[in-house]
Amino acid sequence: MGIGSLFAGLNKDKKYIAMSSDELMRLGNIELRDAVSARMMKEAGRREVPQCLELFKGAKRVFYIASLYEAEVSTDGLCRFLVGPGRSAAPYILDALKEIHASRHAELLKKFTSTNGIDLNDLSALAIDNSWDYEERKKIFEDLKEVKMIVPQETLSFKDNLLKYKPDYVVHGDNWKEGVLSPVRNEVIEVLKSYGGELVEFPYSSNPVYKKLDSYFRDQSSLPDQRRAKLRKMLAMKPVVTAMEAHSGLTGLIVEKTVVYEEGGAHQYDAMWISSLCDSTDKGKPDIELVDMTSRFQTIDELMEVTTKPIVFDGDTGGRTEHFVYLVRSLERMGVSAVIIEDKTGLKKNSLFGTEVEQTQDTIENFCAKISAGEKVKRTNDFMIIARCESLILEQGMEDALERCHAYVDAGADGIMIHSRKKDPAEIYEFCDRFRKTDTTTPIVVVPTSFCHETLEDLSAHGINLVIYANQLMRAAVPAMQEVAETILKNHRSEEVEGELMPFGKIIRMIDELE
Repeated sequence: MGIGSLFAGLNKDKKYIAMSSDELMRLGNIELRDAVSARMMKEAGRREVPQCLELFKGAKRVFYIASLYEAEVSTDGLCRFLVGPGRSAAPYILDALKEIHASRHAELLKKFTSTNGIDLNDLSALAIDNSWDYEERKKIFEDLKEVKMIVPQETLSFKDNLLKYKPDYVVHGDNWKEGVLSPVRNEVIEVLKSYGGELVEFPYSSNPVYKKLDSYFRDQSSLPDQRRAKLRKMLAMKPVVTAMEAHSGLTGLIVEKTVVYEEGGAHQYDAMWISSLCDSTDKGKPDIELVDMTSRFQTIDELMEVTTKPIVFDGDTGGRTEHFVYLVRSLERMGVSAVIIEDKTGLKKNSLFGTEVEQTQDTIENFCAKISAGEKVKRTNDFMIIARCESLILEQGMEDALERCHAYVDAGADGIMIHSRKKDPAEIYEFCDRFRKTDTTTPIVVVPTSFCHETLEDLSAHGINLVIYANQLMRAAVPAMQEVAETILKNHRSEEVEGELMPFGKIIRMIDELE
């Protein structure tokens, strides 16, 4: 069923049906969506959904699991539609889902139920994943007269639903045998075995139109206007958002594609952090704002070209206010989601040095003026200016940190980053707890490099919204490369290191080819 079911009923215009794929992809954005909608509707009408369910009419209960919907059908006329979880891997599906009017969903439900001989009056439940914008998605369905009850589906795992309803068969496409969903499949098989159920898998569609459609939406999601808005949306939807440092196209791909299946969910990084420190280090230069913005913008371009996740940019001090406004305009135009600037002046010295080197903190008035100037030149509300407070790093005290951060928010800052070199997160937590007493909405950002033992759950409990892993990939790469270089020199050959190296073929497969 896949994406076809999503667009079924959106458009009935037959003029697009005969177009070749090349003609389809040359259409403008609005025309293309209409054309794809028409094709999807036609395709949905002849896909294997009705046929596969027809095979199991003798069963007491069947779950049909597709990429977007799960449908439970039983011989007593009970039908449940469930919107599947795990959509963070394909956020464009959520955007498309929001655009579909409830009446169009009703049309799809009617078509499905009539094909399978199910009385609409018996359609009794709809379950919606609650990890992404649950309330908005719920509104799409709650006015449908065919839906009697709406319940959230908590995890990517189907275990709870399977044990509750104990279907005789679970029907799924064969596209989950490998990759991140394979553990989900294995769990389904084990649960079914526990009571005698059976998994039936149908070939996933190889229609090239679907491949082009998926590629099209991925491309759309990487365009500046789409990408820029993602971070603010994530902060509004999720209790805590994670960003991993990326300093090249390859590290961007690692951040983009790394997914871990654990505890009934698929876990991945939400955003990428372009660190001034790592950008400079990758070029073999000190972290003193020596690498100019032209070079740093090139790093952004490299990441933009091969990834889709939102980008948070390390803007150091932001420079002179007269220069900062142009930086805001440039980053916003490129599709960056946020810039973080720190309240220090003069030649930049990395915060890791703390009070060991002379560092000057800007006055509250000057830094607020810089924030306000940046906010005034923004063209959209999607772009965020986040103020980084160095008071704890420079040992200026908690009261100074709180006074500054409240002033920065009043000046227009879209978020606050509080930093500390201490391994004990006590002062970070004290700041967050006290800040949250008077400000419950402004996003709080931390970089837990020093207090790395703290979990996301620990940080979130204190009102922290964005956690940045600021330099781990760079720190992992350097010692590994040093060890390989030394081992080859010691042994006068490379055999001793081969067992530690990734085959280049596997690296190449991470890189998507344009088609």
